[in-house]
Amino acid sequence: MAIGGRGAVFLDRDGVVISEKDFIADPTKLEFISGSIEAIKLIPSHFLKIIISNQSGIGRGYFSTAQVESFNTHLLRELEKNGAFIDEIYYCPHKPEDNCNCRKPRTGLFEQAKKKFSIDFAKSWVVGDKSSDILAGKNIAARTVLVLTGYGGNEKGGTDSKPDYMAKNLLEAVELIAK
Repeated sequence: MAIGGRGAVFLDRDGVVISEKDFIADPTKLEFISGSIEAIKLIPSHFLKIIISNQSGIGRGYFSTAQVESFNTHLLRELEKNGAFIDEIYYCPHKPEDNCNCRKPRTGLFEQAKKKFSIDFAKSWVVGDKSSDILAGKNIAARTVLVLTGYGGNEKGGTDSKPDYMAKNLLEAVELIAK
């Protein structure tokens, strides 16, 4: 734990910030979930805002790393146009069966963010729509919020974890975090 480090709000991308569309990499299909842009703007300024996303479509050959990078750049630009800012996006390009350290619920990407930004996980939150997001949050000892958008915890194995809080959407999650 980084003593005196900043807290972060770690957000899943698909199903939390943007609409869940299996294996999306086409910027023209970007669709924000209602209220998510406003929610990002309302995250208290003492938190870093970091997206951590599993993008197994790369490992499956559905799209390239360059396509995901382009999509994420487009996502950041659209947020910025609306006055919402994300400090960093991390993503895992591997298939579930690759057994990598960076795929949620494992913590490799969180550890990268911690190292780069001196993040204190005990001051942090993980917001996601899947049990893998919640388990990742538990694995780093952060507080967790399951949002009911996207999968809303209803994916296969979705009951594998119990979030600290549940929220209708990202906006409601941020209201909880801001308290």
